[in-house]
Amino acid sequence: QVQLVESGGGLVQPGGSLRLSCAASSSIFSMYAVGWYRQAPGNQRELVARITRSGSTDYANSVKGRFTISRDNAKNTVYLQMNSLKPEDTAVYYCNANWLAYNYWGQGTQVTVSS
Repeated sequence: QVQLVESGGGLVQPGGSLRLSCAASSSIFSMYAVGWYRQAPGNQRELVARITRSGSTDYANSVKGRFTISRDNAKNTVYLQMNSLKPEDTAVYYCNANWLAYNYWGQGTQVTVSS
């Protein structure tokens, strides 16, 4: 069992930045691919960014050039640096870790972009 704890959400003005963190309870976290997803009210949960255990990354078109996903396996943590935030980025952001048949979700952290 791997527990994931997200942090770093909050209220930010348009154009601002936030860095989300996803901290895992297990040292085998490095074996997992990790994704950041988001869900806005009335919308389906969507993939924002993903990083494999080797460090390869993918991004949703809507965040390319603005968001950066990274991982620090020594700290069992994955980060999502979000720059140039827009009101449409407002959502609950969830961390997901996946490896073989194992799949875990965090509890989510709220990001609100508003003036």
